[in-house]
Amino acid sequence: MNAKLDNLINWFNDKGRVFVALSGGVDSALVAYAAYKKLQDSAIAVTADYKTLSTEELESARQTCREIGINHLLLDYNELENVKFVNNDYNRCFHCRTELGSHLQNLAEKHNITTIVDGTNMDDLGDYRPGIDAMKKHGIKSPLVETGFTKNDVRASAKSIGLSIYDKPSNSCLASRIPWGQKITTEKLTRIEYAETIIKQVTGIRHVRVRDFNIYAKVEVDKQNIAKFNQEILDEISSKFHLIGYSRVEIDPDGYVPGKINVM
Repeated sequence: MNAKLDNLINWFNDKGRVFVALSGGVDSALVAYAAYKKLQDSAIAVTADYKTLSTEELESARQTCREIGINHLLLDYNELENVKFVNNDYNRCFHCRTELGSHLQNLAEKHNITTIVDGTNMDDLGDYRPGIDAMKKHGIKSPLVETGFTKNDVRASAKSIGLSIYDKPSNSCLASRIPWGQKITTEKLTRIEYAETIIKQVTGIRHVRVRDFNIYAKVEVDKQNIAKFNQEILDEISSKFHLIGYSRVEIDPDGYVPGKINVM
């Protein structure tokens, strides 16, 4: 086991009982592994099913917990009841994480939890991430940051310990596909999730974003995968997208860029 992973595991010394906010991605999965390695049943993974998390991410979180052996709780609430979140301004992620932090704190009190941690890594600090500030304000710690883990470090360590999601593409909540200023609705989230599933099934591409612009959809994939969208594939996707309410489909020629549509 490498020294960096040892440091992450040892970070949990004297932390008492711990909640790991587990999203379904590789970052929080590695944190959950380290917490369980050190604390055993005093570490508990918590996944928030707040109605903007895709079914795929929820199942990924469950699978990760089965692999690690860590106890897993679901935190069930409806983020769409939060007007500030639904209005979808540039502080959407702050409103989201503020609510999540409150729910985690309340649940922690019921379970006598002394420490709550998340999967924020060093690379995340370079992006516009108001949600990170919201979690900090609730006292939620980021052991990957404190032990100097980059995304590449996370993937390498996850692979070395046999986590099946070590190479899983990064994801974010479905609301991130809706441009700032456009209201978030259940209908939009449902069709975005379905649209991304269609792309994955038709093309085999794992890393997909379908940006929802009401009447049309813009598909972002990594640049090297754009060539897979030949005319036959485009026709099939367009036909299926029409059935769920999109009048047309565009493949973004610039490829996937995080947060590209988040401009006011």
